[in-house]
Amino acid sequence: MKNVYITSSGIYLPNKPISNDKIEEYLGKINGQKSAVKERILKQNGIKQRYFAMNTKQESTHSNAQLAVKAIEKAMGKSTLSNKEIELLSTGTTQADLPVPGFASMVHGGLDWGTCEVASFQSVCASSMMALKNAYVQIKGGDKQNAVCVGSEFASRLFKASRFEAQKMKSVPFDTEFLRWMLSDGAGALVLENKKSTKGISLKIEWMDIKSHANTFPVCMYTGKNDNKNESEQTWLDYPNYESASKAGAINLKQDVRLLTKVVQTGVGHYFELIDKGMINPKDIDWLCCHYSSEYFKKPIKDLMEKGGGGISEEKWFSNLTSKGNTGAASIFIMLEELMYSGNLKEGQSILCMVPESGRFITSFMKLTVVGEHDEIQKGYPIREIEAPELHINEDKVSQWLVRNLSRVWIDFESNLLKVPIVEKIHNKTLRIEDYKLLLIDLRQQVIDGSQWISRAASNIDIELFDLRSAFIKHTAAEHKDYQMLEQNFENLGEDISKIQSGEKNIGSMGLSSFMFQQASKPNPIDLLGAMFIIEGIGKRLAAHWGTMIKDQLGLNEDQVSFFTYHGVADEKHFENLEKALNHPLMHMGLAKEIVKTAKTTALLYEMQLKELGNY
Repeated sequence: MKNVYITSSGIYLPNKPISNDKIEEYLGKINGQKSAVKERILKQNGIKQRYFAMNTKQESTHSNAQLAVKAIEKAMGKSTLSNKEIELLSTGTTQADLPVPGFASMVHGGLDWGTCEVASFQSVCASSMMALKNAYVQIKGGDKQNAVCVGSEFASRLFKASRFEAQKMKSVPFDTEFLRWMLSDGAGALVLENKKSTKGISLKIEWMDIKSHANTFPVCMYTGKNDNKNESEQTWLDYPNYESASKAGAINLKQDVRLLTKVVQTGVGHYFELIDKGMINPKDIDWLCCHYSSEYFKKPIKDLMEKGGGGISEEKWFSNLTSKGNTGAASIFIMLEELMYSGNLKEGQSILCMVPESGRFITSFMKLTVVGEHDEIQKGYPIREIEAPELHINEDKVSQWLVRNLSRVWIDFESNLLKVPIVEKIHNKTLRIEDYKLLLIDLRQQVIDGSQWISRAASNIDIELFDLRSAFIKHTAAEHKDYQMLEQNFENLGEDISKIQSGEKNIGSMGLSSFMFQQASKPNPIDLLGAMFIIEGIGKRLAAHWGTMIKDQLGLNEDQVSFFTYHGVADEKHFENLEKALNHPLMHMGLAKEIVKTAKTTALLYEMQLKELGNY
């Protein structure tokens, strides 16, 4: 997996800044009357100036796509990439200029670029985060080397006085009037690459997390209908004609302000989920870029964070809402651009971005690390060549088939393990001590079952297969020693041993143990040699390697990782016992196929056990 960096950024705010006392000169007075609620809303939102892509005659000076193009040109002007090198354009906006085609196509058409992949994301504030995540995962996965993301909004033209006058309204409903004084225009763009910038700092994207809560809440900010209570109400496209939809107010942008406190609560709830998962440590955050639509909501967000023990001090909060306005999907990019070139960032600092969306409740987070031009990113441990544990067994046709197929199962298994989060952390040196403790807790619950299912299997093997039964019994003693060593490692980390002893199986361990006991309860469960191949293979091939890396990056002592490190030697003997069992003269193709199938199943369940750490 590749690292992904924001290497440059650019913004475009159209025309000159507009102070609060000039807004109505641009949007117009409805029926010649001043707004009765404007001053109260402006006082609450705290915005001092904003930008509109139209003039005092309510004529558009730009299109939404043109705003995006200009922001991209600014970002590209700071980049070392040429226009023809860009591989992906990913866009986010609330409402494009045209219903069809997609916004990304219209933006691409305005750029002096070559051909590239495009992706259009339409939502509200979180649409830019969706666009960014699309680019992030494509670069991280190696499908693309670079991308440009843009968030752009042209909201002001939705609030022209002429629109409401044409609807013969004496006064505008508050759910629409509210937004007239909240939203403004602008665009922000980010250039992403799989390598750092050579022209200054870069922002490394550590992770992104986006969640929709539309299953829980009605629409909050919307256009195209008049009621957010009735899901079956006709939309603007269901009216007899566009004129009647417009006259009914179905095309007006609306906000159910009574739901906005729920947006705050839901966003902070997502924040605490990420803390519980170990993805956020509030003490490690140096900057918080929080997109809120109004200064009014900043205090409730802070208060909820602090009440839950996840407060971030005031001096770490960064916002330019008061000077740049609420530009919806563009806001987080406009915020990052100012912070990125402010001169205040230092190498190694962490930036947390928080973007809630009130459309139908989407919450999104992103963590960034500031990387210097000459900063050496901590390199992970080299990935060893993937190869199956070597088996020394008979050279007859059945045995050769068994070796080939067990090797294939192993190679798939080890390849898949490299994508499991806990294994990724071990290899790329991002493992935390909390991760390691959780690994020990969850492994212990499965390891302690190991000696039990092996004993059960041995008791169900006929006396005529004495040497096979003997192989299982020898394995039982080794498994019993393993869990005791694991517990001691946990206690040597300064933890109460009762914590690991009272732990429960995660859902992956449940599946693995259930399968093992089911197979062990059958008559002559020789197929469990396939399970032993996987489990002993982990000991012989992987455990000591993992233990060495864990010990090195966490600075631990041998008696804190010995459960892992001793396997490299001990499991050589275990593997000899397995080889003797596989060399049994009664081995036949039917049994060999059962052994391989059980090995496949065990590999899949063991992988799931590691994926589901902490999921009980």
